[in-house]
Formats: sequence, structure tokens, C-alpha cells
Amino acid sequence: MKFRIIARLDIKKDRLIKGVHLEGLRVVGDPLERALKYYDQGVDELLLIDAVASLYQRNHLTEVIQRICQEIFIPVTVGGGIRSIGDAQALFDAGADKVAINTAAMADPGLLEQLSRRFGAQAVVLSIQAKKHPEDSSRWVAMTDNGRESSRRCVGDWVAHAQNLGIGEILLTSIDQEGTAAGYDIDLIQSVAAITTAPVLASGGFAISEDALRVIQAGAQAAVIAQALHYDKLTITQIKQDLLTNNVAVRQSDLSANTVVEC
Repeated sequence: MKFRIIARLDIKKDRLIKGVHLEGLRVVGDPLERALKYYDQGVDELLLIDAVASLYQRNHLTEVIQRICQEIFIPVTVGGGIRSIGDAQALFDAGADKVAINTAAMADPGLLEQLSRRFGAQAVVLSIQAKKHPEDSSRWVAMTDNGRESSRRCVGDWVAHAQNLGIGEILLTSIDQEGTAAGYDIDLIQSVAAITTAPVLASGGFAISEDALRVIQAGAQAAVIAQALHYDKLTITQIKQDLLTNNVAVRQSDLSANTVVEC
């Protein structure tokens, strides 16, 4: 299986935003413009998160998804405010390929089973927002409501339970590292990868290509990147070339020839 590079777009209404530790959000551009830019660079997938969905109890990205999916042809995962089969269906109808669930799954784990039976496990992503335990640095607490509320449940326990409910992947975001450009939380990734067979998508802290190499060694199957791309510190093309140089199998697009080369 080839390692994936996933661009994360946190969206408020119709604007692309970015913060640190999921807070202090600032506008950084237009989501459609950035989606097309990363698509042209050869990104493998897009992750769209409604950053304010928890405040309004629903996802507002239907129109944005429709616009993006008319222009790009790679998998799109959508998260934020998905609380029912109907919510997920609306996003799939708009063009999403997968939905990422956090807060609603924590409140009702049975929702994961319902979604899996209806749409298939491959379309269900368990989103985990992890924060270091205040009294034990070897453990992490699963947070909800875009990192604002503690579930009082350890990440390891939650993963062990949820992976049996029909999930295709785990989107693992370190709140402590998110937006810091200080590297991923490798200990967190290793701890989760060791107890699940579901692919782990590492999110929070990417700064340089070596960070992607570290998450591969930690057991992740994808690097989720936001800040480094939004602020043009690196391109998808550069990251993939660096990975190829280090003998990592990635999917490369030869855009000039409009073909895909499997490396």
C-alpha cells in the first residue's frame, strides 16, 4: 500500500482558515482555490473539516463540497457536525467519499455501526482529537467539539472499542501539536497504530518532509498536512519527491502528460 499525502482544509462558512491547537482561527484563503492547487500538485486526498459545526450542531459544507467535487477527482473526506445517517447522506450526495465522525460517535458509538452498515466501513473515518493527559504524559484524552470538551476517555481505550464498530480509517489529530509546525506526536501515533488494524492518518504538526518519514516509521499510512501547504512552505510535489528519494512508495501524477505513474 502506497503512503498517502492528504491536504487538510479547515473551513468556516466559505473560507479556508487555520489556527493553532484548533484555536485562534484566521482566514488564509478560498477552499476551492486551494483544493485545485493541491490537486494540481498531486495530492492523494482532501480532508474538509467544518471548523464551526459543533457550534451550530450541523455541517455547512454541502455547497463547498459540490463546487470542489466538480473540479477534482480524488477521494474527499468530510468531517464536522455529522450526527446522523441523514447528515452523512447529504454529504455523500454532495460528492464526499468518506465522512469523519468524532463528537457524535463518542456520544453514541452505535452511530459508527449504523454508518458502516449503510455506506460501508471504507466510508467511515473515526476522527480522534487527542490531548496529552494532564497527569500522565504517556496517555492521551480524546476531546470532542473541535477540541473544546473532554470526553474523559483515554484515546487507547476509545480506539480499542471503536475499531470493532465498523470503521475504515482513524484520523488521529494531536491537539498539542496541531498548527505548531513542531512535528507530529510520534508517541501518540505509535500507541494507536500498535492497537488497531485500521489505517492511521496522522494529523497535527507537519513542518518538513522528514516528519512524514517519521510517521511512516511510527505506523501511520498517511500524513495529513495543512499549515505547510497553506503558507507555501512546501508543495505536495516536493514532499513526494523527498519521500521517493527515501524509498517510500507514493503515488505520483505526471500532470503534463495527464497520466498517473505508480512509483
